[in-house]
Amino acid sequence: QVQLVESGGGLVQTGGSLRLSCAASGRTVSRTNMAWLRQAPGKEREFVAAISWSGGSTYYRDSVKGRFTISKINAKNTVYLQMNSLKAEDTAVYYCAAESLRPLESLSRDYRYWGQGTQVTVSS
Repeated sequence: QVQLVESGGGLVQTGGSLRLSCAASGRTVSRTNMAWLRQAPGKEREFVAAISWSGGSTYYRDSVKGRFTISKINAKNTVYLQMNSLKAEDTAVYYCAAESLRPLESLSRDYRYWGQGTQVTVSS
């Protein structure tokens, strides 16, 4: 079993930055593919970014490439999502997820474990 706890969400103006954190327990992030997904009101949950268990591969949806960076610190068992140049359309609840059920390169939404989510609101 894996427990995931997100933090770092909040209200930020357009063009601002936030860093989300996901603290994992029950399994080390060094052995698990990890990802961030988001869900805006009235919309389906969508893939945002993923990082392989080795940390050697990262994947992003097109709309966040060049603005968001996923990373992890194995010693802290924590995954991060650095979000820069935020836009109003980035407003959503952001979820940390672990253990992809499909190949990471498929940018799938299918993960075995989920956090409770953290709200990110970008005001224009």
